[in-house]
Amino acid sequence: MSTVAPASEDLAHGRRMGVLAICCLSLFIVGIDATGVNLALPSIRRDLGADGSQLQWVIDAYTLVLASLLMLAGSTGDRLGRRRVFQCGLVLFGVGSLLCSAAQTPGVLIAARTAQAAGGSMLNPVAMSIITNTFREPKERAQAIGIWGATVGLSMALGPVLGGVLVDSIGWRAIFWLNIPVVVAAIVLSSLFVPESRADRVRRLDPLAQALVVALLASLTFGIIEGRTFGWGSATVLGCFAGAGVALVVLVAHELRRTEPLLDPRFFASIPFSGAVASAILGFCAMGGFLFLNTLYLQDVRQLSPLQAGLMTLPMAGATALMSPISGRVVGVVGPRLPMLVAGGGIALSGTMLLRIEDGTSFAYLGLAYLAFGIGFGMLNAPITNAAVSGMPRAQAGVAAAIASTSRQVGMSLGVATLPTVTYAHLHGPASTGLAAASHTAWSLVAGCGVGVAVLALVTTSRAAIRTRDRVAAELGAA
Repeated sequence: MSTVAPASEDLAHGRRMGVLAICCLSLFIVGIDATGVNLALPSIRRDLGADGSQLQWVIDAYTLVLASLLMLAGSTGDRLGRRRVFQCGLVLFGVGSLLCSAAQTPGVLIAARTAQAAGGSMLNPVAMSIITNTFREPKERAQAIGIWGATVGLSMALGPVLGGVLVDSIGWRAIFWLNIPVVVAAIVLSSLFVPESRADRVRRLDPLAQALVVALLASLTFGIIEGRTFGWGSATVLGCFAGAGVALVVLVAHELRRTEPLLDPRFFASIPFSGAVASAILGFCAMGGFLFLNTLYLQDVRQLSPLQAGLMTLPMAGATALMSPISGRVVGVVGPRLPMLVAGGGIALSGTMLLRIEDGTSFAYLGLAYLAFGIGFGMLNAPITNAAVSGMPRAQAGVAAAIASTSRQVGMSLGVATLPTVTYAHLHGPASTGLAAASHTAWSLVAGCGVGVAVLALVTTSRAAIRTRDRVAAELGAA
């Protein structure tokens, strides 16, 4: 008996770790595609004849759809079966990847990216539900979620490096080919090792709220990206911003009346939760703009190859990979304030350093700026997730985590929409001679995002903020 029981437990633990590995594998390719395509943008522009706004849409079509559908995908997995929805997401992500690799025009590539993202949206929240259902013991579950969070951050950081290697050695289409064998392997392995599960009680669908979320994000992003083309005072752009405002007002009013809302407005009465959402938006806005602008700077201004440009981001990727698990441990010991302060400080320092870049700035200086950003970004994910779900009733923790994940994608979309648009507005002449100076305003915004994260770290961890969290948790638990 004494030998059989441990052996049985070891086998069960091994199966649980296998499930975690499968979930992390699928999320890794989603993160790679969210950031790795940045290194391919100059090549895509040359091959497909894309202009600046179309390049922005190549990135934002992906992140916008992810942000819009994450909540729906999570509830669909609870309803229809998490493994089934997870596998459907893998298939759709694979098909979208094939269509991306075959695109011959910018429009087709952008459309294929939306299909790819629709599949990707089924992987993130459903994988979290699978992990939560598989790891029942609290300490083991916390460790599994920590590994999952580190995988997300690591994949986004390594995306530019891997993208640079593939673009330089094979071509930009190879970034999408890479997904196919991973998708096939994940489908087969999930059939063998991931148990099917559903929620004990399924939340009701909220199609109007889902439509309003899509309308809000799409109209806001379209107005920002296309404002330079149509004119900031044009009826089209002003109509987009007005439509986004109307969608937000109607969404809040609608959700307050529902017993099972898609986005429960009561969550936002908790200062730590609202701060987690705002920190995610600010931090990932900085990340989206950082990757987009540095890609153009390194390849168009400094004339680096995609591989060389990807290798230049290694300080950022390495620091992110190193700091992500450290951040999780620090959060578990002392709480989220210290990691968030370091995160905000690192991002602010990097933005401030990049304010000084010129056409001939030394690569050593750039490496230090990238290292600072990686340290800050690596420390960000764990406290965001912790602040979002901490104190929430267990039945609501998944929804809170999904909102935090959505906020990350919203931030990435806004960063790609806003910071390059600000840069293009100051660009006079070819990018090869004017991009560095034109980007200075954008880098000041990145620094501002870092300062915002640091301020939120102090506000959201105060005693008054904790009281609002406990009050909201009690109200939600009673409901």
